[in-house]
Amino acid sequence: MLDINLIRSNPEFVTEALKKREYSVDLTELLEWDARRRAILQENENLKAESNKKSKEIPMRKKQGLDASELLNELKEIKEKIAVLDNEQGELEEKIRKFVLALPNLPAEDVVAGGKEANEVIKVFGEKPEFEYEPKNHVDLCTSLGLIDYERGVKMGGNGYWLYTGEGAKLEWALLNYFITEHIKDGYEFMLPPHILTYDCGLTAGQFPKFEEDVFRLTEEGFHFLLPTAETALINLYRGEILNENDLPRKLFAYTPCYRREAGTYRASERGMIRGHQFNKVEMFGYTKPEDSTAMLKELIDKACRLVEGLGLHYQLSKLAAGDCSASMATTYDIELWIPSMNEYKECSSVSNARDYQARRGNIRFRRNDTKKIEFVHTLNGSGLATSRLMPAIVEQYQQPDGSVIVPEVLRPFFGKDRIVKK
Repeated sequence: MLDINLIRSNPEFVTEALKKREYSVDLTELLEWDARRRAILQENENLKAESNKKSKEIPMRKKQGLDASELLNELKEIKEKIAVLDNEQGELEEKIRKFVLALPNLPAEDVVAGGKEANEVIKVFGEKPEFEYEPKNHVDLCTSLGLIDYERGVKMGGNGYWLYTGEGAKLEWALLNYFITEHIKDGYEFMLPPHILTYDCGLTAGQFPKFEEDVFRLTEEGFHFLLPTAETALINLYRGEILNENDLPRKLFAYTPCYRREAGTYRASERGMIRGHQFNKVEMFGYTKPEDSTAMLKELIDKACRLVEGLGLHYQLSKLAAGDCSASMATTYDIELWIPSMNEYKECSSVSNARDYQARRGNIRFRRNDTKKIEFVHTLNGSGLATSRLMPAIVEQYQQPDGSVIVPEVLRPFFGKDRIVKK
């Protein structure tokens, strides 16, 4: 959520910054509501002072045997005015709240304007694999090697689901073990959050109210939903709390399945595991002081890149333009894996800095040691990593002429073999 004080003091700056996202907004009505709300606050303050004064005069008059009926009538009128103003103030505050909640985050200063076409590739790791034979796509490879049963996955869950079987399940679990082991080595705290969340979790994360239809809602009353990513849970860990400066930074990671409706049509090239309603992910998350969030962003990017490089996969790192960043994020970097059969890169990790946008929505603050000043924390997140894009990249990039697949060396301690062959 944006700072209303910033919007009030410099609306032109906010409007221009949001244009970098290709997001147009007219703040005129919001500023009118805000001005009226502040005028009501001042008027109410004066009326309440007058009410207190008359309330003290009435018993004094009665004690002196004087008629207090006129004062009582005046006091009644004042209280009626206060009630009317309180009601108007409440309505204005709700309008302001809804308006500001719907605004996306301001892009960071170094994020370029535009959409996906303005994204910048800033790093490339490895080379695109070259094949001296006709390579297979990941769907055929996973089917022939008995790693994934797509047909029975659809039979169980419908379109957008798959079933890991045998060595496919082992490979998936090896990936998760690899990620978890590396994060623990780096001193990150392991979390296993609930998979069913309340509406406030989505609101704090910045996914609600705009993307309410993109989640699997479970209840008509109370709005419980299946988490779309562990970020939605971890951002709410300290919702409504004030941390001590010594508590920061907090470096966390969590393993969860992720559940997404993914409304809309799928391209034919996105069959298999490229897009689905349920997939596994290990998510990194950080709470920092404002001055430390840039360094934490670099740390998360480096960690995500190191995980992919450990797997030996060819990828590129892209810095997203403002219009391609999610609404809650000021800065985002995507790690994009090369999928040979698709002849394109597909994102397997997004690492982002939300700055204080989510913290304001969830009222997450910290107290400075020296000044005792209370400020909003900065929050960051990054996939570390999502497996549904890794499995296709591994089997396609590591496939062999005989139809087998080499297992990346870092996974062999968890998988138990160095090659997957047809049974």
